[in-house]
Amino acid sequence: MSELLITAIIDNEPTWMFNWGDAFGFDHYWSHILAKSILALYGLCLLLIFFYSVLQLSLAVNYNRHKAVKDKQPKPDFSADSAPHVTVQLPIFNEYYIAERIIEKVSRLDYPLNKLEIQVLDDSTDETKELIVRKVKEVRNEYNVDIQHIHRTNRKGYKAGALDEALPDAKGEFVAIFDADFLPKPDFLKNTIPYFKNENVGVVQTRWGHINKNYSLLTELQAFGLNGHFAIEQGGRSASNHYINFNGTGGVWRKICIDSAGGWECDTLTEDLDLSYRAQMKGWKFQYLEDVVAPAELPITMSALKGQQHRWMKGGAECFRKIAGQLLTKKGIRFTDRIHGLSHLFNSSVFIFILLLGLLSLPVLHIKDSFADLNYFIQFGSIFILSTFFLMYYYWNSYRDKTTNKTQSLGQFIIRFFQFLIVSMGLSLNNAVAVIEGYLGIKSSFVRTPKFNVASKSDKINNKYDKKSISLITIGEGVLFVIFAFTAINRLIYGDLGMVPFHLMLAAGYGIVFFYGILEAKPAMFNFVPRFSTSNV
Repeated sequence: MSELLITAIIDNEPTWMFNWGDAFGFDHYWSHILAKSILALYGLCLLLIFFYSVLQLSLAVNYNRHKAVKDKQPKPDFSADSAPHVTVQLPIFNEYYIAERIIEKVSRLDYPLNKLEIQVLDDSTDETKELIVRKVKEVRNEYNVDIQHIHRTNRKGYKAGALDEALPDAKGEFVAIFDADFLPKPDFLKNTIPYFKNENVGVVQTRWGHINKNYSLLTELQAFGLNGHFAIEQGGRSASNHYINFNGTGGVWRKICIDSAGGWECDTLTEDLDLSYRAQMKGWKFQYLEDVVAPAELPITMSALKGQQHRWMKGGAECFRKIAGQLLTKKGIRFTDRIHGLSHLFNSSVFIFILLLGLLSLPVLHIKDSFADLNYFIQFGSIFILSTFFLMYYYWNSYRDKTTNKTQSLGQFIIRFFQFLIVSMGLSLNNAVAVIEGYLGIKSSFVRTPKFNVASKSDKINNKYDKKSISLITIGEGVLFVIFAFTAINRLIYGDLGMVPFHLMLAAGYGIVFFYGILEAKPAMFNFVPRFSTSNV
């Protein structure tokens, strides 16, 4: 087999994939047409990934350009005497492990009690409901806070439905929203409410912190990626006055902004992104505060992470399908806002291009062996390397583990960046399926991410809500791991190194996601619970 492959390369004869004349009696011309078609699609994926990286690079440049100016701008002061009424909404569904924690935290917010209301929006169907009833009564008596327990007997509209149904009864002029895994600091409202002195501001969004970042390599990589979004994407767009998004939690809405934009709608899985764009297209301004942090818990299992990623990616595609036409045609929107807005809504599609790029690279190798006249086109694959450097610059500017030792920090960053890139590649099948479902209009329920109430590796991680199973996607990740590992080793043996690094990264990514999915689904078989720690990778 190997001798035939080498002979085909030397003699420039078509490999088995394109040798149709011998196998089927077809003219070699048609296999040449197929090869060009595959290369065209491969090139399109490269160009779209490159375009994505260029836009991310532009956000990083904008972020750096405006950061020094922003840091010097005076912050508005908080005045207790003129403080507006604020309602804090806590949407909760079967959060037995963390429901008490968020209720306790919000009850301790340092804000005038006569101007503060808390709505616990409880859709729970298990013992979480009774736990919330007890906790609400406890904090009401202890802190003398105005807190209401609003329980629904159905999950109509899921989180968006709960927020929408409770809004008319909210006493506040402003509405702060926290998911159950968040731990807002006592001064959160004092740091955010003053920005609403500008009557055009409809939302103030803060940066997410990570209370369990150091739990494992998996949580460190999530923090690495989220820091890129909250520093560069949110900060870069905000600096250029482009549209940004409310991130679903850790932010405050002006109540009339929600109403004027049409209210919460439940026809997408990312109701926060949907409402954000509808509000900004109405003329409302969003204020992003990078220096105000809302700490939260990161998923600690691969199954929980994949579920969260599926919801975010699918919801992004659903919002693109819903809003892109309005963003293109609505009058009064700047051209640059249209471009950045469309790219923002289209971002999740990058996983389709990564998946396709990997799959198409397999026949591209055969084209390289078969058609000497097409090899010049394959050389354009180097654009992928340029995209990688652009993304490195993007994430370097959001990297929050820098020390005074720049050389050491750079080395640690490069390792972390490629770890993040490899795992992101491994998630491309899971995320691409979600995006395709979103574009096709395939509906699914809102599956919230299981939270464990853990911060250190010594904490127990048992969670009855974390349903682990071996799905078709998991099997597909295993198949892709085998294919890319075999191809990389095969090409390495014969000295054809061009795509070996790319295929090794794909093999590592799919392998990590696949094997940890298997280990989590069948922990009893291995007598341990996988933690995805640095020592295991």
